[in-house]
Amino acid sequence: MDRVFNDIATSPENEIFKVVFYPDRIYHEAALDATASPRYRYNVREVRGKHDINVMKGEVYMDGRFLTNFVRIEYRSSRLIEVVRAKGRFVGSKLRAWVQLAPTGSTPVDATVTLTYSRKIDAYRVELWRTVEPLPGQSHDFRVGSMIGRDGSITRVAAFDEALAELKPLKVVNLSLRENVVNEPYGYRIDDADAEWDNDYARSHQEPRNPEPSSDENTVYDKDYTLDFQRGWFLDAHDVEPVRYRNAMMDPDNPERGDDNIVEMRWLLQREMGATLVYFHEVTVTPGSYEGSHRHIGSEELYYIVSGEGIAYMGYGDDPDISDTDFKTVQKQIYGIGTRRMKELPVSAGKVIYTKSGGMHGIRCNPGGEPLKFVAFGYHTA
Repeated sequence: MDRVFNDIATSPENEIFKVVFYPDRIYHEAALDATASPRYRYNVREVRGKHDINVMKGEVYMDGRFLTNFVRIEYRSSRLIEVVRAKGRFVGSKLRAWVQLAPTGSTPVDATVTLTYSRKIDAYRVELWRTVEPLPGQSHDFRVGSMIGRDGSITRVAAFDEALAELKPLKVVNLSLRENVVNEPYGYRIDDADAEWDNDYARSHQEPRNPEPSSDENTVYDKDYTLDFQRGWFLDAHDVEPVRYRNAMMDPDNPERGDDNIVEMRWLLQREMGATLVYFHEVTVTPGSYEGSHRHIGSEELYYIVSGEGIAYMGYGDDPDISDTDFKTVQKQIYGIGTRRMKELPVSAGKVIYTKSGGMHGIRCNPGGEPLKFVAFGYHTA
């Protein structure tokens, strides 16, 4: 095994990285399943996280020699617990996951696998090894052999053999998670039609398929999580066609609606993003147009104004440093919840509007001038 692996784990600068950054190899290696025996070591090449999920890919070594490539999935299940509890059930010791591996240049392959709860990491996990056979002339340590099996925490899926042959081309892992097919503790079967899923809450993304404002064709329903192992993106926002919306975030009875009330969004990054991030996009509000005021529940959004001038609206009291005398208080119709008091805030290049869960905001471009442009991050708070 590469000696650099051990050097990384003990280098002084990693004392800083352990605090500031997410130390892929150092953090995980001792928690992986085959380290139950000192005969096995892991080289975790890369880790990606999304909400409750960690997916890592790397190599397993046995007695100092390369054994196999692997993908490991860890899931902390807070979202699934919520929806299963609503059915009067509990998440048991096992879960099921639909997993798709999508190597660059190859056809994606998928399978359904079992995740088993681990006290060691307080999460469900499965390790997908390309081979579970020991090295020639050797046998597995009994502590590891007992974990290997079709529904074991270490398993082989024949359909994944080619995708796991090389780690570098394996750029995308898609997955959805559901409660087990057998209820615990009562033992009855949970049919597919009644089973609850965590599929990123049927998450969708936006694509510019139709220039007609608010066209349904521009919404793509994914119903799964994407863990993207690409390491970098160099983008030109001008190369991304905008998706256009008419009367965005506005109720049908809102008097400020209009046929020419158009907002354009260039969706630069969506499913590529990790952690709790949902999107990064560039928004253009045409002169005189208004993106309706709305409340964020369980999510946050940050606007950074790039150019143009307009009025941002923020919920009254959301920022206690906003003066009652310096900024006007108005009544605005909030999407889906009725009229509320808002503060009017003049915005131009360099201004920031940051809205946390429970907060309200909206934004308008001044008429007669240039379009108001800003970039926005949206992300979940959990």
